[in-house]
Order: sequence, then C-alpha cells, then structure tokens
Amino acid sequence: MLYHDLVKVYQALESTTSRLEMADILADLFRSTDCAHIRKIVYMTQGTIVPDFYPEKLGMADKLYIRTLLAATGANEESVRKLWAQEGDLGTITEKVYENKRQTTLFSEPLTLDRVYDALLKVARSEGSGSQEYKTRYLADILHDAKPAEARYIARIVTGRMRLGVASQTVIDSLAQAFATKQDKAAVERAFNITSDLGLVGETLCQKGIAGLEEMHVRVGNPIRAMLAERLPSPEEILDRMGGQAMFEYKYDGLRVQAHIQDGKVTLYSRRLEDLTSQFPDVVKALKEAFTCSSAIIEGECVPVDINTGELLPFQEVSHRRGRKHGLTEAIEDYPVRIHLFDCLYLDGADMTDEPLPDRRTALTRCVKITEDVRFSEARVLDDPAKVQEFFIEALNAGCEGLMAKSLGDGSVYRAGSRGFLWIKYKKEYRSEMNDTVDLVAVGAFHGRGRRGGMYGALLMATYNEEEDRFETVSKLGSGFDDATLALLPERLDRYRLHDRHPLVESKMEADVWFEPALVLEVLGAEISLSPIHTCAHGRIRDGAGLAIRFPRFTGTFRDDKRPRDATTSQELYDMYNAQMKKVEG
Repeated sequence: MLYHDLVKVYQALESTTSRLEMADILADLFRSTDCAHIRKIVYMTQGTIVPDFYPEKLGMADKLYIRTLLAATGANEESVRKLWAQEGDLGTITEKVYENKRQTTLFSEPLTLDRVYDALLKVARSEGSGSQEYKTRYLADILHDAKPAEARYIARIVTGRMRLGVASQTVIDSLAQAFATKQDKAAVERAFNITSDLGLVGETLCQKGIAGLEEMHVRVGNPIRAMLAERLPSPEEILDRMGGQAMFEYKYDGLRVQAHIQDGKVTLYSRRLEDLTSQFPDVVKALKEAFTCSSAIIEGECVPVDINTGELLPFQEVSHRRGRKHGLTEAIEDYPVRIHLFDCLYLDGADMTDEPLPDRRTALTRCVKITEDVRFSEARVLDDPAKVQEFFIEALNAGCEGLMAKSLGDGSVYRAGSRGFLWIKYKKEYRSEMNDTVDLVAVGAFHGRGRRGGMYGALLMATYNEEEDRFETVSKLGSGFDDATLALLPERLDRYRLHDRHPLVESKMEADVWFEPALVLEVLGAEISLSPIHTCAHGRIRDGAGLAIRFPRFTGTFRDDKRPRDATTSQELYDMYNAQMKKVEG
C-alpha cells in the first residue's frame, strides 16, 4: 500500500469535524485495505505506532525535527524558523517547505506504508548515546522521498501532534461498520477494552470477523481499560440505586494502578496505560512478596504515607515520584507509598471480569497476603444510610476523598472502559458547596497582563461530554498558580498549541491561544452556577445557559495520570449542580 493513499484519507478526515463522516471515511479505507495493513493504519491514524502501553513513543523534539527537515530538504534555516513562528504547526511548515523546493530530488521512489511505519518505529526505538543521530537518519530517509502532503503528516506524527481529531470511539465505529454490523459494535468495543490494543482488534476483525473477537480474552501483559464510576449526592440515593445494599469502600486519594503478575514478574500500569514499573520498585517488591498465586491482574491505589505517623497523605505527594529519572531512591525514601488493593480481574488463567464483585473480592483475598505495604481497601457491606454516613466521615478522617459504593448483585461485573452505576462515588463536595475538586482539560489560554505580562494569564478549562465526544468550556482559570508554575506553563502547553480552535472543543469564548485537549488540571471552585458564556451542559438547565465553576483555583496538581477523556464529564458537573441546588432548596 502506498503511503500517499493513506494521506488522501487523512486530508479527507481533516476537512470534516463530523464524527459520523470520519467513521464513514475510515470504514471505506478499512474495507479496501489488505488485513495485513489494518493494524499499522489504526495506530498511525491515532498518531502513534504501537498500543499506548508499549514503551516505544514518538514525540521528537521540535528543534531536532527542524534540524532533520533542513538536512533532508536543504531549505533555508532562517525562512523555516520564520514559518514556524507564523504557523506553529510543523506539518503545515513542512508542506510549505516542500512546495517551495526548487528542484526535484533525483532517484526518489514512492513511499509505501510499510516503509514509513518501519522508519517511525526505528525513530521511536532509538535511545541512549547517539540516538539523535539515528533518529535524524531514519526520518530523513523517508522525508527524502516524500511529497508535500506526505511530508505534512510525517512531521505531525513524529512530533506527536497528528491533529486529525480521530478518537478511539470513532475507530471502533468505523471497524464495526467495515467488517461487521451496527449490532456488533459492543463486541468490538469490549475487545478493545480488555486488550487496550485497537490495532490488534482491527486486524483480528478483518481476518476472522466477530468470531475472532469472541476468542480474545483478558491476558497478563495487556492492560485492561479501567472501569469508571458515576456520582450521587447522598447515601439514600446510592442505596436506592443499588437495591438497598452495597459494598462501600474508602476512596483513596492516590494513584490508581493495575498490576500484572506472571511467574514472579510484576508490571504496573496507570489508568492511562503508562508503564509505571520503574517508578515504583518498592511497590513491585512488596507485591512480589505478598502475592501467593502464579498469575493475576489486580487493581489497587498507591497512597503516600507519612513516614513518621503512618497517616495517609494527598495524591500530590505521589506525583513527586512520577517521571523521575534521577534521585528516585531519595524520592522513595521521602515519599513512600502503600498499595491498597480492591479488585481482581484475572487469576491463574481465569478471566474474572465477568464474575460478580463478591467473587472477585474473594479471589483477591485468596491470592494476596497482607503485609505492611500491601493491604486491601477498607470496605463494609452496608444497607443503612446512617451507617454509610458514619463510614463516610471515618474515611474523610483517615485522609480519603470519600467512599466508593459498589453493587454486589449477580450483574456486578467489571465493565472495562465503561462508566456506570455499578460503581458510585460519594465525595465530600456533596455535603455543602463545591468543597472537592474536579479534573478539567485546558483547551485555550489568555495572554497575561501586568505582572503576568509575557506569560499565560489564565487558561480556558473544559469538561468532557461523553455522549457527544467533545469538550465543553466551564471556567476561565487564573488563580492558584505560583510564579514557578506560571513560568512552566508554556513548556507544558505549547506542544499542543493550535492555529485555530480544536474541532472537538465547543466554546463561545475566543481564547488568545488554542490547544489540543491534552493537559488535565485539578481545580477547586466555590460553587457551580449558570452561565451564558460557557457550553458545559448547555441548555439542559435553562435555555441559552451552560454551567460554570465560580472562583476556580488550581490546586497545584497536574493530573498526568488522566487522559483528556478521563476528565470530569459534563454529566458529572450537571449532577453536581443539581445536588448543590437540592441542598440550597432543602
């Protein structure tokens, strides 16, 4: 398959913001493509070359890419840097450089999909001494033969900013449309949720159809997409929804991890499918000592502990250890963690995700022995609202965020990658005003004034609308940033900078700068109010009005463990607003 054929599809995708049209375009591509190429197309269309949990990552530094572009094209450095300052998108810059080339390169040959993919894989795998030279060589090799439009998307994927707006759900829709029926979409989605490998799902579906997906099972080494919870404002409503009884457990303020254990080897994954094993060697060691079976996938919360008092500390203490390459030994000593386990998804060859929660909990206790550093989540089966409230206060006093309520019925399965009322959060914001935090996505920024001149003065923040697959604005965030954080914001955000508003962002406000939805920040506000200028849950409470968070303040925590689509949803904020109004009225 020629890479140019895929590029034409990318151009069609970029020309539309309609998710249905995107699915149709991709479905036509998949139908006309050899099954052997499906996996690579799925990865590359989403801006990567392997599943998220693989170690290979693209994201070449902009300056290194520009050096490679200059070497491959012989373009004038000053003119390229001027274009970069004007456009901000290396893909557009690259295409213009190619269009302005005065002579055609001799002995060039058409790029194939396999050649581009293999070169990008080599770029991602180049590490250590001399890696920049190798990255440049592999990339220059394909840029040498690229046409302008091909070069545009090579630049985007290698720098980690594909900008097609194609989410996993869109790919799932298109795969079902291409190789199955609308009714089979749930089977495609489940296969993805238990393997976290959409390329594998697409290839299997192409080769074997739905029957092939039914043969796919949970396995050690493929992280399962995390099950998520809904929110309700009171013990009475939770118990009513749960049929009068539920298991309530502490909702720890820590880092959720999924541990894959096989023959003495332990691998830790975050809810974003990042491999955290090297960052938590102490947890790995503790699990090895506590685990008593041969293989399992178990979930828990890594919670920081005060080394002097044994008290649980806030999540931000764990964040000191995230992403550190140096000083990890000291960080482990300064910020020790304890893992509290709460679920078992696989045990000694058995897929536990379709088993009810009581059976999963029993399996968990059967394969783990309690130690100082490995414990089970504190949990009780309750049917009395007053007892729930007592347990709730106990959890808060222990340093937790609140409680998780979990169904105990026959249908209390583990719904990988899904949010539902089998699990319900009961957090402290529901007792009065908005006393707890939400996780919001930065989608834009406003230039600073006065002391913040030359920096970002405020960020435009959004919730995620699951039903519409879009991000809806909810606040303009300017408080809570210290000088050091303000200075670092461009470094964190500018790689996601866009020329125009992202097609999945719904906003009535005009930001000075737009970003691809990527960075999630923890925010605390005073209350939720109606607003004519924000789009979160727009029109659901009152015509012409959305929801806004008043007096938002950055807590100091960047939620690097969350993807943008894991942020607080518009539905959650809508439910929080209604709960808040009930308090006011009653």
